[in-house]
Amino acid sequence: MDWIISDELGLTVGHVVGWGAAGAMIIGGIAPYIPQYRQIKRTQDAEGFSLYVCLALLIANTLRILFWFGKRYELPLLIQSIVMNITMFIMIHLCVTVRKKNQIIRARERIFTDMDRKYFWAWTDFQSYVDCMLVFSVFGAAVTYLLIEFSPFVELIGFLAVFTEAMLGAPQIAKNLQNKSTEGMSLSMVVMWTCGDIFKTAYFVIREAPTQFWVCGGLQVALDIVILFQVWLYRHNTAAARRTRRGD
Repeated sequence: MDWIISDELGLTVGHVVGWGAAGAMIIGGIAPYIPQYRQIKRTQDAEGFSLYVCLALLIANTLRILFWFGKRYELPLLIQSIVMNITMFIMIHLCVTVRKKNQIIRARERIFTDMDRKYFWAWTDFQSYVDCMLVFSVFGAAVTYLLIEFSPFVELIGFLAVFTEAMLGAPQIAKNLQNKSTEGMSLSMVVMWTCGDIFKTAYFVIREAPTQFWVCGGLQVALDIVILFQVWLYRHNTAAARRTRRGD
């Protein structure tokens, strides 16, 4: 039974814990990207961070926002999706700026309207990423509006949203595998990913969120563990790459 803190407000320990958990869900989602942002800003090197992580999260959270219109879930999860999308655009802006600044030879500009599949999500201007997500959002909103009364479609949106988010670690795993190193990737980011995903999955279960949410949350934790294993596996290569970058 909840302890009453204030009879006038009807405030209970349960309310305080619930608000705290909701706040942690909103802020905790973006917290892992703070050390990665600072690392890229400090080193002026964005090569170790995969922009496909941003793509996965932008698609997942946009779908989750659309899912809310078909099947209302807790408001903190909706707010988290909006905040996360803003955060991903901030990360993309930094990476595009740093990569453009580091070009020794001025390469040809690659933009979204070129419609070149080879350079999809590897454009050289920030506006292209915004345009791509605008097209995706408008198309998704139009289809959702037409099929919002069709329950299997709404459930499919929910599944695709959380499954895409669950797979966000996959691009970083592929990037580390390609480089045979985790240099440029923030270990703090991955540790915070793992802690946050464990908390998030537990939150989904306790708050009885739709099944898609907690099943894919478990998958997300598993991928986080794989990345942490890569940190250990490639530790010698990472140390050597770090010494090379510093000129030791």
